[in-house]
Amino acid sequence: MEENKAVNSASRFKRVCVFCGSSSGKRDSYRDAALELGKELVSRRLDLVYGGGSIGLMGLVSQEVHRGGGHVIGIIPRTLMSKEITGETVGEVKPVADMHQRKAEMTRHSDCFIALPGGYGTLEELLEVITWAQLGIHNKPVGLINVDGYYNYLLTFLDKAVDDGFIKPSQRNIVVSAPTAAQLVQKLEEYVPMHDGAVAKAGWEAEQLELNSSLQTEIAC
Repeated sequence: MEENKAVNSASRFKRVCVFCGSSSGKRDSYRDAALELGKELVSRRLDLVYGGGSIGLMGLVSQEVHRGGGHVIGIIPRTLMSKEITGETVGEVKPVADMHQRKAEMTRHSDCFIALPGGYGTLEELLEVITWAQLGIHNKPVGLINVDGYYNYLLTFLDKAVDDGFIKPSQRNIVVSAPTAAQLVQKLEEYVPMHDGAVAKAGWEAEQLELNSSLQTEIAC
């Protein structure tokens, strides 16, 4: 217990946003990685922010954190809240109007981002927070758990984009990767932004708050 407290007191984070598949994939290693990440968050006393539901890797990591006594926030569009679609969200549920607000709220409530293996949705969420970091909208660390080399081709693509002049070398450093949850979280703890953003963060946050307020009004109606 004392060791866990020491780990948490040294952490720069309070909440970690996890992107991952609503499927468990075909390899046991993907499921093991989700459970390992859940245990790592619990051991560091870090809250989980995720896209809601209880299926696939999303369900595994959220249930593991919840089972370990961690606080879980599931942010999910009302249209996906049917248990037949996503299963039952554990912990705190924050319904939102649509997928766009879901991503904005997940970002607002989190101090860093971690991607486990996943499909189109995981990749879309991941690339959006990377792009926001590139623009200077946020400076929160972004990391991949590269389970069994799952993200090797994505990392190769990023290196190719740097070589061909589409991504600045300093911006390539936005994305951190490691093969295990423990290694990745430690890298994120040590992350220092090395890129220059182009958008005023304060102005962007004010705009998002205004947008979120109007969307919440729509939900209430």
